[in-house]
Amino acid sequence: MLKELRVAFIMLVVMTILTGLVYPVIVTGIAQGVFSSKASGSLIERDGKPIGSELIGQPFGDPKYVWSRPSATSPYPYNASASGGSNQGPLNPALAEAVEGRIKALHEADPDNKAPVPVDLVTASASGLDPHISPAAAEYQVGRVAKARGLAPEKVRALVAEQTEERQLGFLGEPRVNVLKLNLALDALRS
Repeated sequence: MLKELRVAFIMLVVMTILTGLVYPVIVTGIAQGVFSSKASGSLIERDGKPIGSELIGQPFGDPKYVWSRPSATSPYPYNASASGGSNQGPLNPALAEAVEGRIKALHEADPDNKAPVPVDLVTASASGLDPHISPAAAEYQVGRVAKARGLAPEKVRALVAEQTEERQLGFLGEPRVNVLKLNLALDALRS
């Protein structure tokens, strides 16, 4: 029996070293060599300092910015360590109340906008961290952003079109707009 325990212990040590050290180092090295930006979190930098990630949404509340999709994370929005949806179903009164409040806030921020509010501006994504909105959600906000920045709506609309990412490989997913990238492009218009 001691012989079997000795073999089992040696295998445990060997496999721990192989799968716990050697394999992760090799995979990390390959990822850093081939996909350096993505392996490092797809960080977006300004003046050499990271200001966000392409993969995690950020809250924007100023009228001069395009607003992100709501986040369901807590204790604060876009908390990557608390990723997950609210688990509120369509018949949940709390969800209905939250959606009504978000619609009201959007109407108060832009009372002249009579267009229907896109669903992704009032509901959180499954992860609660989605950095993208639909082109329709970005278009819905063009008037407010243009007015707050003193720009022609056509200029903001053109920037939205420029920042719209198409389907991956031409058929996966839907067209989308990365909110942080769009807001950085808006800020660059004034620079």
